[in-house]
Amino acid sequence: MEFVKYSVEGNVGILTVSRPAALNALNDQVIRELSEALDLVDPDVVRCLIVRGEGEKAFVAGADIGQMSGLSKAEGRAFGKLGNDVFRKLETLPVPTIAAVCGFALGGGCELAMSCDIRLASETAVFGQPEVGLGITPGFGGTQRMARLIGMGRAKELLYTARKVKAPEALAIGLVQGVYPVETLMDEAMKMASRIAANAPIAVRAVKKAVNEGLQVDMDRAVEIEEELFGSCFETADQKNAMGAFLEKRKADPFINR
Repeated sequence: MEFVKYSVEGNVGILTVSRPAALNALNDQVIRELSEALDLVDPDVVRCLIVRGEGEKAFVAGADIGQMSGLSKAEGRAFGKLGNDVFRKLETLPVPTIAAVCGFALGGGCELAMSCDIRLASETAVFGQPEVGLGITPGFGGTQRMARLIGMGRAKELLYTARKVKAPEALAIGLVQGVYPVETLMDEAMKMASRIAANAPIAVRAVKKAVNEGLQVDMDRAVEIEEELFGSCFETADQKNAMGAFLEKRKADPFINR
């Protein structure tokens, strides 16, 4: 892969968009490489994935306008599908995901961050969906995920006006879950990822599945999904270990993902 790096530190995967000369902008090659990198995430090893951009200027500054400017209607739709398929792949990845956002996260960059479970931002982070100012709509899920994350009215205001949001406001409206100095952002992301990774992986993955799937159906079906996943955790080695340790008033052994 030329523009995407993937590495593993302990039980934490780190996926880096690395096209700094273009502020990590997304073209079709970068998007396809993101898909390739996601295929490398092994849930038997990785218990949390951090997504970031190379450098401090941009997480991902957006989709590549140079590539998009000459697209036909059919080509535009195909480019949108390419991005949506990969971002949906990220969103439904079994393991939890954290976007560590430093600098610009605009257009496709904001959409990439919103496809992660949790967003942590540097004090320099700037979010936004500027597409209507360029004569297009958000194309990689921005109209859908933003409304689900921050509410319909606030999302429509940002989408209609193309207004950019700095880190403090992003925190206030619930678009991100934490804001940190640039120099400590990755440390904080690793700290959170490590805390997630220290819990029972089967249970954590079941929680992600329950939340994601439950939000798409009515409450009666949602609690059925939860019941099914709740039951699936029993008789695992990690459940026996943790509950046995609790009853015996001892420290549980490390979780083994079984």
